[in-house]
Amino acid sequence: MHTKPGPTIRPAAPSADPHPGDLPPAEFRRAMHAVADLIADYLEQVHDYPVQPRIQPGDVRRQLASAPPAEPEPLDRILADYKALIEPNATHWNHPGFMAYFPVTGSGPGILGEALAGALNVNAMLWRTGPAPTELEELACDWYRQMLGLPPEFRGHINDTASISSLLALAAARERQTDLEIRRRGLAGRPDLPALTVYCSDQAHSSIDKAMVTLGLGLDNLRRIRSDEAFRLDLAALEAALAADKAAGRRPIAIVATAGTTSTTSVDPLRPLAAVAQRENLWLHVDGAYALAAAICPEYRPVFAGLEHADSIVTNPHKWLFVPVDCSMLLVRDPALLRRAFAIIPDYLTTTESNVTNLMDYGVQLGRRFRALKLWMVLRAFGVRGLQERIRFHCAQARRVAEWLAAEPGLELVAPVPFATVCFRAVVDGPPEAQDAFNERFLAEINADGAIFLSHTRLNGRYVLRMSIGNLRTTAKYVDRALEIIRAAHARVRARV
Repeated sequence: MHTKPGPTIRPAAPSADPHPGDLPPAEFRRAMHAVADLIADYLEQVHDYPVQPRIQPGDVRRQLASAPPAEPEPLDRILADYKALIEPNATHWNHPGFMAYFPVTGSGPGILGEALAGALNVNAMLWRTGPAPTELEELACDWYRQMLGLPPEFRGHINDTASISSLLALAAARERQTDLEIRRRGLAGRPDLPALTVYCSDQAHSSIDKAMVTLGLGLDNLRRIRSDEAFRLDLAALEAALAADKAAGRRPIAIVATAGTTSTTSVDPLRPLAAVAQRENLWLHVDGAYALAAAICPEYRPVFAGLEHADSIVTNPHKWLFVPVDCSMLLVRDPALLRRAFAIIPDYLTTTESNVTNLMDYGVQLGRRFRALKLWMVLRAFGVRGLQERIRFHCAQARRVAEWLAAEPGLELVAPVPFATVCFRAVVDGPPEAQDAFNERFLAEINADGAIFLSHTRLNGRYVLRMSIGNLRTTAKYVDRALEIIRAAHARVRARV
């Protein structure tokens, strides 16, 4: 039998550079040394910048080319533009004066881990596509579980932010309603479905609202329960809401407890909430994105009593464990349920390995960055004791600020200080609107100096300033400087009234 010959494979036309490829190794090595110097200089001198750049929207873009370059540009020129245009025009979260929101620190070990992860460029969607990254992620999560004193049945994986971790947790809570077959049949066009309700405090993070929208549960089915005088979820109000919803034919499915609220870092009563969740067969998700890191210190662990009864917990090592953004850990008691909610395995992702973890099965992401490497390096470089010392220092500085505010004429503390965030405001005469306007000007005056950056919130409807201490580079001396700036800003704003 004769076969017809296939088409001839012709050699490629010759060119000056037959294989363009990546940067030449020697050029890359020189550039990496230059980048190392840029990073080290930045971390050493970041305090020389104002925390927020003194620019207006559009200022940066106007200095950048409007079209991509047609020809290659030398790395020296690119790095020079970074130094001149990007670095000085960023908001400096690594600045010792960054005391807004929840400070995050890109620590040295974490930055090294981030660089190495970028070099490996792993997508650990399957064990096969990332054996060491998958197993290191499981290990790093288990190390942190041990540090928090949680029982061994909790299993963790890493997402980008708490918003995604909480979304996945509530998806698991929805999946636990097996009789509704939501994974298969969905929510749309089903008159047989009861309204699925979720409960959280009026201090819970807005990511819970976004999760309700994304999961198709709807904002009308999120019950924001009033908080008590310490800004913790009020149990009596929760019980009343549950009773009313069940009487109306709704189906409660989950409680979201906050272990460190965004405004005040208050911790909801976890143990009583766990009892309610168990009695009502509700999923208990605990949002400990910021404050839960404090539980690595034995003296703070009682504040989180009952955490061990949660079904899911989110905590962000990129907030108070000094891991560069982003790194959010979701710990679940029953990982099989999370997998049941999300696992979809087409033929092209089927592998022959057994008894392995394929991280793609535990969330919506298929592509996954190697975030565990920087976490593992931070945990090793500082050790548990070193991390504890740093958290204790931040909390001690916050207590010192609270004591100063209590004694400072014209200022008042407006919330408890369980960790390292302090809420305060100026005391002025006049209607609430005038008081809020004064405090808004007060905050602007504080931040105008550029040496520190505070943020604000509203408590009981009133405008409140927030000072959160948590940066590795914020020394006691820098806290003293912040208090001097606050005092001077207060005097200046009062003088203008």
